[in-house]
Parts: sequence; structure tokens; C-alpha cells
Amino acid sequence: MEKEKIVSIEERIPKLKLQRRKKANRRLIIMLILFFTLILCIIYFQSPLSKVKSFSVHGNDSYTADEILKFSEISSQSNIWKINRNEAESKLEKLPEIKNAEVTVRLPNTVKIELKEYEKLAYLSKGKDFFPVLGNGEILGNDLSDDMPVNAPILIGFKEGKALDEMISSLERLPDEILSSISEIHYKPSKTDAYRINLFMNDGYEVNATLRNFTEKMTHYPSIISQLDPAQKGVIDLEVGSYFKAYQAEEAEEVELKKESED
Repeated sequence: MEKEKIVSIEERIPKLKLQRRKKANRRLIIMLILFFTLILCIIYFQSPLSKVKSFSVHGNDSYTADEILKFSEISSQSNIWKINRNEAESKLEKLPEIKNAEVTVRLPNTVKIELKEYEKLAYLSKGKDFFPVLGNGEILGNDLSDDMPVNAPILIGFKEGKALDEMISSLERLPDEILSSISEIHYKPSKTDAYRINLFMNDGYEVNATLRNFTEKMTHYPSIISQLDPAQKGVIDLEVGSYFKAYQAEEAEEVELKKESED
């Protein structure tokens, strides 16, 4: 029994040689795979395949896609692996209209840019020209005389200063549905009130108000007009209390504001 368990060295040598040959072959295959992978990577990085091939830009209302790419300094010659996303986003966010920019790189060669722009709160009228007033309070210098504003109030008679700053600040705090219902806001200062304004609404009413409490009073505008006859237009005075006077009426009809708790 003891003799049967003994394996001669002559019998073991072929098996050892086979095992060593298999290990050597595996090492060779692994080295070849690494070598060719390295070669392919070098070829890829040096070839047009690593260049940006397709672009996607979303959320751009103020600029064209080509302009956005130019400002980001990303082009079809950019290497997809060398694009600095943070740097590109920072460059785009320096544009006055851009609130937030997000640059995404998708392999093998696609760049996606998502933008969020500041809302255009109003348009400042200067003669025949209109200049957008952004949600961050900045007034753009580009002339929009050929693009008549339709979705935001037009500010007329305002000059840069405290009154305009207060007007913009008040508009920022207004609910969107009320902001979109304003057609024009005229600056009409008086001896007793340097912040007096006159509004023309899209529903046909006219509003006299003061910037001192404009946001608070205008928040109740839907409640006020709900108490009026839609067929009878006129002036709503919100400077002191709240009064309504129809264009064809001789005397003013008082309209009481409803408090939020009563709405």
C-alpha cells in the first residue's frame, strides 16, 4: 500500500512543466491585452475620436446655442477628457442673464449644457427702446426696440436711482400671476409722494399706488377686482386705503381690502 502512494519524480515533471506553461501563457495574454489596450488608448487620444462631436444646449432663451458654446470655450476641437466642467460653468455664469449653468460630459464625445436664466421681471422704456430688467435687479444694456415686450410690465418714466431700485425690489416679491397681469407701470412722483406710480393692467383697470407699500397692496389685487363689475372699468386707488372710481362715475366707490385670513 505504501509503495502505491509514492509518485515518482519522473511522473511529476511533465505535470509541473504543463502548469508552468499555462501560467506563462496567461501572463503573456495579460501582457498582450495591456499592451494593445495602451496602444488603443494612445490612438484614441491622438485621433479625432477623442474630440467633442455633438453638443446639447437647453434653457437658453437669451443666447443661441453657438453663442453659449463660444462663451464656454468648448468647441469641436476640444478633447473630451480635457474639458474642465467647473471652469466652463463659471464662464457661463458670468453672463448677466445666466443664473446657473451645468456642464455634463457624456462618453464617448458628447457635451450637454443645462442653463437656468434669470426671469425678466420688466422692461425699462427709454424712448423707443426697451431694456430688460432681470430678477437679480440688473438692467441689460442691449436694445430691444425691435422686440416689443409682451410678457412683462413696461416701466415708463423711471431713471436709475432709488425709485427704480425700489420698483424692481417690489416686482421681485410679487406673485407671478399678479406680475403677469401688469401691462405698464408709469413713474408719477408728486410733491407729497416721491414714490407714486400709476399702473395699467391687462384686464383693463388702472391702479394708483405708491412704492412704499406696493407689494403688500398689490398682493390683494385679485380680491379687489373680484368685488367689481367686470363690465365697468375704472381706477383703483391704493395709495391710502383702497377706492374704486369707474371711468364714467362721478363719485368714487370705496372697496375694502380683504385680509389673507378672510380669503
